[in-house]
Amino acid sequence: MSASIVTHANTDTRVDPTAAPSHTGFQNEIPTITQIVEAEDSAARIQATDDIRIAHSAMSHDNKHVTKPLSTLIDPITHKTVDNSYALDVSSFLSLEQAQDILLQVSPKIAANDAAIAASEYQTDALKTLDNPLVFARVSASAYHVDEDIDLSSLRSGIVNEINNSVDGIVPPPVPDLPNFGELVGERLPDSYDFKRSGETTSAGLGVAWPIYTAGRTAALTGASRARTQEALADSILDKNALYNTLIERYFKAQLAIIAAYLRDDAYDTLKQTDHMAERLYEEGFISHVDRLEAQSALADAKSEAVKANNDARLAMIALQRLLRTDYRIKPTTPLFVSSRPLPDVSYFQDLALNNHPGLQKVAAKRAQAQQLHALSDTAYKPTVMLYGYGQVEKDPSWVAGISASWKLWGGLDKTASLASSSAQIRQADLSEIEVSDNLLLLVEKNWHDVNNAQARYQALQSNVDLAAEVLRLRRLGLQEGVNTTIDVVQAQTQALKARTEQAQAAHDYVQALAALMQSCGTPLAFNAYLNAADIQLPTLYTQQ
Repeated sequence: MSASIVTHANTDTRVDPTAAPSHTGFQNEIPTITQIVEAEDSAARIQATDDIRIAHSAMSHDNKHVTKPLSTLIDPITHKTVDNSYALDVSSFLSLEQAQDILLQVSPKIAANDAAIAASEYQTDALKTLDNPLVFARVSASAYHVDEDIDLSSLRSGIVNEINNSVDGIVPPPVPDLPNFGELVGERLPDSYDFKRSGETTSAGLGVAWPIYTAGRTAALTGASRARTQEALADSILDKNALYNTLIERYFKAQLAIIAAYLRDDAYDTLKQTDHMAERLYEEGFISHVDRLEAQSALADAKSEAVKANNDARLAMIALQRLLRTDYRIKPTTPLFVSSRPLPDVSYFQDLALNNHPGLQKVAAKRAQAQQLHALSDTAYKPTVMLYGYGQVEKDPSWVAGISASWKLWGGLDKTASLASSSAQIRQADLSEIEVSDNLLLLVEKNWHDVNNAQARYQALQSNVDLAAEVLRLRRLGLQEGVNTTIDVVQAQTQALKARTEQAQAAHDYVQALAALMQSCGTPLAFNAYLNAADIQLPTLYTQQ
């Protein structure tokens, strides 16, 4: 699907979207005259502002106020179902601030990070009750059946021998004809006995176990979990800042591509006029056949470049569309800008970075985790004291209650090595803080210089734009008078296009460098304040509907 420039103004009233703007009232002076549209779309598509439903996670902590009903929706990009989502209306025309608000709601990365933070917070809440009494109930019901053939032969022999020995010890030897008492008893005892029993039994009871002293283990575990939550939060802020920067990159890249497409289309229109003039001059014999061919060749090249620029603009708008997860083009309404005012001193931004950057917050969370692990390792040989009790719920209940203390005497993790490990982790965090701070200070200084360089380049290129425009005007007049050739006009047109494109690129470089500076300070949304205060704004081809 190709894209084209639809122009609603004639040649005599053409507006240059990259001409040097005045610093006051500029937006009111430049009407919106062009739009990049789909070649196969109908005219209604140009004005389309239809809203679509976008699936997004409702787990974001920033959106707890949302009262829309949750449902299962289909992501417009991947076509996967997303649970616990709500319908979101998104306009086709978006300012940067509107796009930032929407990004928070539709980004799966932000929603996933919010889920990770929530999971970590719930884990911390779960650990807080480790020292609470544990009360439990036990109920059992059982049935039994015993069937066993018991061998009594050894028992019988023992009884017979015991009786005979006893009788011999009591009755004196002269007593005649006494019966064998052992044999008499033995005859009455069986050699085996078949034992069978069956029945049912039930029991119930209540128990309690209460750890009244754990040497600080619970507090250390809870603190470590809380520090992990802080790390997850810092990671989430890092990702969010990176997404803001990606949005600015794609948003203003689309603006630059749209301007480039306009400039290429404008150059093509101008060369069509030059070609028409060359054709007339050739027919009247004022220029040679070579000059006529040069005009035709330049026109063909301009058409090819215009098609390429339109395709590049379409691709840039698709990239913005994908980030905001819509199935239609997003039309950016916030223009590229440059501020002629100098930035505050670099030390101001460096202080912002040291106070706000989430990378330092992540290092602090790592250190807090190491400290809690150190405290946990220090409790290895301290006792655990517990109250306990258990009672059966019966007619004549039995119960047990008491207090116990337990020490680890030997085995398990080596306490000395564990303490040494956690101490090394604390030192690692301290040294990482120094390294991260140094890198941040250097990054902020680099980005600060990039902003100043882009600002200076934009202002310096204004003279090139003015010169190229004047040269092009004179060359076209010279062609009409026969003083200049078509190649002179083409060269002047090329230089004018180059000058305007370079200045637009410088504005784009300024915007991207400013966004990078704000991100390196840990304050990406401060970019909006500089945007609103900018005194130079390039024209935008779309305005808020």
